[in-house]
Amino acid sequence: MTLALTRAELDDASMRFHLALAALLITVAVPSQQTEGLVLVEAESFQDTGGWVVDQQFMDFMGSPYVLAHGLGIPVKDAQTEVTFTNAGSYRVWVRTRDWVAPWQAAGAPGRFELQLNGTSLTTTFGTKGADWHWQDGGVVEVTTKTTLTLHDLTGFEGRCDAILFSKDLSLQPPNGGEQLATLRGKLLGWDHAPEYGGTFDLVVVGGGIAGTSAAITAARLGCKVALIQDRPVLGGNGSSEVRVWPEGHTNHLPYPHIGDVVRELVRKKTGNDGNARNRDIYNDHRKLDLARAEPNLTLLLEHRANGAKHEQGHITAVRAQHTRSGRRQLLRGRWFLDSTGDGVLGALVGADFEMTHEGHMGVSNLWNVGEVEKNEYQLLCECEDDDPMSLNFVKSDEPAPFPRCPWAVDLSDKPFPGRKAPKDGKRGMANLSQLGGWFWETGFDRHPITDLERMRDQNLRAMYGAWDALKNVDGQYPKQRLKWAAFIAGKRESRRLLGDVIVTGKDFHDLKPFEDAAFPCTWHIDLHFPKAQFQKGHEGDEFISDYTRGVGYKYKGPYWAPYRALYSRNIDNLFMAGRDISVTHEALGAVRVMQTCGMMGEIVGMAASLCKQHDCNPRAIYTQHLAELKVLMKRGAGKAASAK
Repeated sequence: MTLALTRAELDDASMRFHLALAALLITVAVPSQQTEGLVLVEAESFQDTGGWVVDQQFMDFMGSPYVLAHGLGIPVKDAQTEVTFTNAGSYRVWVRTRDWVAPWQAAGAPGRFELQLNGTSLTTTFGTKGADWHWQDGGVVEVTTKTTLTLHDLTGFEGRCDAILFSKDLSLQPPNGGEQLATLRGKLLGWDHAPEYGGTFDLVVVGGGIAGTSAAITAARLGCKVALIQDRPVLGGNGSSEVRVWPEGHTNHLPYPHIGDVVRELVRKKTGNDGNARNRDIYNDHRKLDLARAEPNLTLLLEHRANGAKHEQGHITAVRAQHTRSGRRQLLRGRWFLDSTGDGVLGALVGADFEMTHEGHMGVSNLWNVGEVEKNEYQLLCECEDDDPMSLNFVKSDEPAPFPRCPWAVDLSDKPFPGRKAPKDGKRGMANLSQLGGWFWETGFDRHPITDLERMRDQNLRAMYGAWDALKNVDGQYPKQRLKWAAFIAGKRESRRLLGDVIVTGKDFHDLKPFEDAAFPCTWHIDLHFPKAQFQKGHEGDEFISDYTRGVGYKYKGPYWAPYRALYSRNIDNLFMAGRDISVTHEALGAVRVMQTCGMMGEIVGMAASLCKQHDCNPRAIYTQHLAELKVLMKRGAGKAASAK
């Protein structure tokens, strides 16, 4: 039996333990527990995280989430917790952090913050050095039995803290990464012990985007006992208020007009006021949560990251889920499993066959918007070929909104970017706000979409801050406006694609290739992204503006019905897929990846899982032996009306 741990693609960086370390690995250290020798405080476990946000996106190779001061240039509220020390006295304190702009050799260290002990700031300012995550030395401190720790943000510009370590051995140098840091963290946090039993389920769904949520609800309504694991506090993934991409793709097409009924419950019909990067309310986080919680057969685990799995001989028996704040770990057993993570996380953990385009793949967007402009409301035309125009709501303001210079951001002081007008007679015209913060602010085309994700997200933030700095401080525009919102969760388009019995290709779309197991309709054009040539100069390797494929060669007669056989693994016998990690080529992904299409994949998986339970079989047998029954369910659908029958 194999236990696949969190470090499937672990950072290569590592350091040797100090010889004294072995003697100091004593017991579990979390804020409410007493320890000796070493005390480790995970930042995400603070009792009050204040204005700092918990960022779990990189924990599979970092080993832990961290907290981020995502204030858009305004320092965030302090995070605070109380730690009990078994022995008061002298400790050396280390803070695991990094200077997030150092990979670009940018000056300024914008992510600066302080650590306060009982209200007094240490002399060290953190987040000021090192391109990689490391332990920054805070010096020797005196602690009381009960000590209050405070993270005090100084800038509002993305300061980050992973953990705080106190050592009685004043000469200790903790390991910065690799297996040694994982070992240290595991021993101090009790992760070297077996996880708790979290229950046994028919279907364990990993990933709570539109695809995973649709699958979980469908399977639960059809009689399966379901667990839904989601690593954020909301459902919806890219279609949530955290990322704010409007779910596209058309549902409810003949010959299966009820495929999409569950998606329609989750996502309301699009109106002229709906689109990308809008106010949070239109993404209806509560709607998705209410629907999931209403299902008696569905157990919802929010803020849990699936980072381990038990499997043998191509068969999964259990998934390990870790709470992103407390670190508590559970082992969930199941008969069938769904990878709807987008990144194929579960598939990679258990050795599923997959492909990944390493260069020239689609990138990552972090949408953003501005507020307090002088017009109340106006319509914005969409640059892409969506059916509906976008609109934004702005609020009048008479107050100035200064913004600091950002020398560490992408330098756009004399460079073009979408929305910025070219100088005329030595002066620029007003920028076009519709071009700021849209889907096409995208980076990471030739970078690893998993291990380089933090750098990709950070480049998007540097581009945003650089553009706003240029508009506000160089062009002198929008004195009363401010950055209103920006996603810190990356909106991904492409990473691993798990391989099934059929790999759908772009040619299949072009040729309208029929499949006897046609299961879900695809209506989006073959939409592939790449750097936009107009804005590449001076940003080679770190491009941040994209273009998309268009024209006759990238359209097809739709809807095109893709096959069920792309929704289960070819070598892991009880693994389903739904979402952008299904069995397609890079080109075909451009057509299937939009969220409502992904949600319909989830509905099909939920139906197939119910038949697996009924017939005690695995996903492949649904195609080889029970396809007619699947089609009956597809005719009926799993919407509220159908599930009540």
